[in-house]
Amino acid sequence: MQIPRGSGAPTASTVPVGEIADAQPRPPAEQTQDVPARTLGLAIVVASVRQGRRGAAVASWFSNEATRHGRLDVDLIDLATASLPLVLADDPPVELADVTSRLGSADAFVIVTPEYNHSFPASIKSLIDWHFSQWRAKPVGFVSYGGQSGGLRAVEALRLVLAEMHAVTIRDTVSFPMVWETFGDDGRPVNEEGPAAAAQALLDQLAWWATALLQARSRSPYPASA
Repeated sequence: MQIPRGSGAPTASTVPVGEIADAQPRPPAEQTQDVPARTLGLAIVVASVRQGRRGAAVASWFSNEATRHGRLDVDLIDLATASLPLVLADDPPVELADVTSRLGSADAFVIVTPEYNHSFPASIKSLIDWHFSQWRAKPVGFVSYGGQSGGLRAVEALRLVLAEMHAVTIRDTVSFPMVWETFGDDGRPVNEEGPAAAAQALLDQLAWWATALLQARSRSPYPASA
């Protein structure tokens, strides 16, 4: 609404903007929070189960970065020890009960994945396929590694799968191209400044989405299809 210049006393159609704002004050930001600020549960999933893998070292490094972030309670889930069944059934089996519970209690996820043949390992697809509600309306970030692409083709393929799970994937990633050169035998990046900054950027976005989605789920159940 535009206020005519040089008009006299305000009418119903020319109420000064300041008076409208005073009549309907906005509550302070802290009063709009439905869920008190708390530590967020982050499940970091090591996707590779391959012998000689670098995923455990990359995940351990990222886990330390996540702990340093300050708002995240980290749970490291290594699929090499998860006893994933080879045959799918209607319900998760007993041997996956612990992993299922840990995924269900997490507020957010980070998948640490290599790239195999332009895509992700079968192990992480199996984990995703065994679950549904555990991923739903929660954010998922990615730390990838591989050859020249740094595992990014695996990440892009995983985004499509997780969209079907009603998960929200984070745009920014942490990627290690030519991982045998960029990630040292000491379990840390050779040049750590760049990866550490990328990790904190990813974690900031992940925490933002985890908080927003937690608040949304607290107000009403997510309307997922079957």
